[in-house]
Amino acid sequence: MYHHKDRAPDRRRTPATAAVGRRAQGDNNEEYGMTADADQGPGLAMPGKTSGGHGGTALTEGAASYDAWYDSPRGRWIGTTEFELLAVALGAREGETLLDVGCGSGWFTRRFARRGLAVTGLDVRGDWLSFARAQPGPAGQWVAGDARALPFADEGFDHVVSIAALCFISDERRAVAEIVRVTRRRFAIGWLNRTSLLYRAKGREGGQGAYRGARWHDAGEVKALFSGMAVREVSIRSAVFLPSAGPVARLTERMLPQALPLGALIVACGEKRR
Repeated sequence: MYHHKDRAPDRRRTPATAAVGRRAQGDNNEEYGMTADADQGPGLAMPGKTSGGHGGTALTEGAASYDAWYDSPRGRWIGTTEFELLAVALGAREGETLLDVGCGSGWFTRRFARRGLAVTGLDVRGDWLSFARAQPGPAGQWVAGDARALPFADEGFDHVVSIAALCFISDERRAVAEIVRVTRRRFAIGWLNRTSLLYRAKGREGGQGAYRGARWHDAGEVKALFSGMAVREVSIRSAVFLPSAGPVARLTERMLPQALPLGALIVACGEKRR
């Protein structure tokens, strides 16, 4: 989520990326260790990619670096922890359809596909989608588009997820409304959590490094984004309580309930009301 070893500029703060945003991506493998170096902030972009969005090869290499981070012990644990939170929240069945809004390199999208779901990944960056499309594994659909104007029919997907992408776009509520519109059954949307240890280390005073400019929310603010929408039983869950991802963090993750809204990733999940 908000990690990787090498520092890189924020891919979401350019005009080309403002439409969708993406979860905090790659820049410091110590990010979850909450280092104090503001120049090595949480990664929203990847090594080899420029903030201006020039150079398709470099951008695709950025997607590869982001994706490869999940092969590290820390990345594997964090990614799996977040994925399992989402999977449990959705309760999706094999053969159902799923849309991942702000899919980036498709790491999470592909894992849903391996669970037997028919997946579609949407992102604003065509080069990252090209990387996702080239990866081995179950086939998926990869679509370029704007989270605030999803190019899909009403109730076009059984399930919709978005993982720390909406924090970096304007008009989050409009994007939430679009996610609700295209959902047939359940949704799970993740945000950066203002009541987490990660926020205390990286989010205060406008944010450090690539978190600069991100919107952090508490549980009440997240639920308020759904006010007046056709949803029911919206609940809050969270994951990654201790950003270090070490042995104590892993033990803490097993001991604390997901309903405790103190993890770095806070997720609102619920059902479409008909």
